[in-house]
Amino acid sequence: MKSTKELISILQDRVNHLAFKSQPAGLYEPLSYTMSLGGKRVRPLLCLMACNLFKEDVEAAIAPALGIELFHNFTLLHDDVMDRSFMRRGKPCVHVKWDENTAILSGDALQVVAYQYIAQAPAESLQACLDLFSTTALEVCEGQSYDMLFETQSKVGEEEYLEMIRLKTAVLLACGLKMGAIIAGASAEDAQHLYDFGIHIGIAFQIKDDLLDVWGDPAIFGKAIGGDIMCNKKTFLLINALKRVEGAQRDELLHYMTSNDIERSEKVKAVTALYESLRVREECEAKMNHHQALAMQALASLSVSEDKTFYLRELAESMMKRQM
Repeated sequence: MKSTKELISILQDRVNHLAFKSQPAGLYEPLSYTMSLGGKRVRPLLCLMACNLFKEDVEAAIAPALGIELFHNFTLLHDDVMDRSFMRRGKPCVHVKWDENTAILSGDALQVVAYQYIAQAPAESLQACLDLFSTTALEVCEGQSYDMLFETQSKVGEEEYLEMIRLKTAVLLACGLKMGAIIAGASAEDAQHLYDFGIHIGIAFQIKDDLLDVWGDPAIFGKAIGGDIMCNKKTFLLINALKRVEGAQRDELLHYMTSNDIERSEKVKAVTALYESLRVREECEAKMNHHQALAMQALASLSVSEDKTFYLRELAESMMKRQM
């Protein structure tokens, strides 16, 4: 069985050798730029790790794994435009370095390239992989749509939020895991356990992302702190703050949510102080830990020996230990 380090090395080598067309440069240069920004390659890594649980040779899963990574980067190009972000992995977003039209069109091209790589799955598992990926791609769009809709709604429930992050974030992680299992010829039950593992670790991962957006170190987090606050995103933190806040604090929070002319540093500092006063960070961490535990239960249900799941358990733990 290959180690995480070995699989990352395989992936990074393939990413480094991705070749996009050269013309028109305005379409393809942003693709190369986007893929050069790095990242942990968690989604394609999960695909290879799942495959490797049942099969030593992971070559058949590499192209589909790259397809998942390409698709993920497509979503980032569009998300950065919609979220008005200006940094991605410590570098200017594509729409900042070029312009919004370029980011949208190059993102569209990256999505098409992603499908081309998914279509390189082995013939015997091709239809299942395409069906899974198409369903997942649409779910990711649904999640982003809910995310944008929630920005304009005064009330969003906790369960609504969890469903949104399941769609926007978790299903792509789960897709990678299930696709790797399908390509390796795993049973339907094992493929589903891996999918469930991906869903719960994905939800926990996104809740941790909510925390990092407020209390993270920009040098480690890779983007500016307070982006969710500036966009009035209904994060787990804000939803729970709105449930708890009363009186003058409620008026203050609603003021910062409804005013569009407040300087960024003032708004981020004030809302962060309210979060700390209301102790919503602790509630957020408890929910994150709950889904992490459910993920580990799903992993323990696999038919493979426990020692084979070591690297997946290790990766899940490292995802949750990202620094604040």
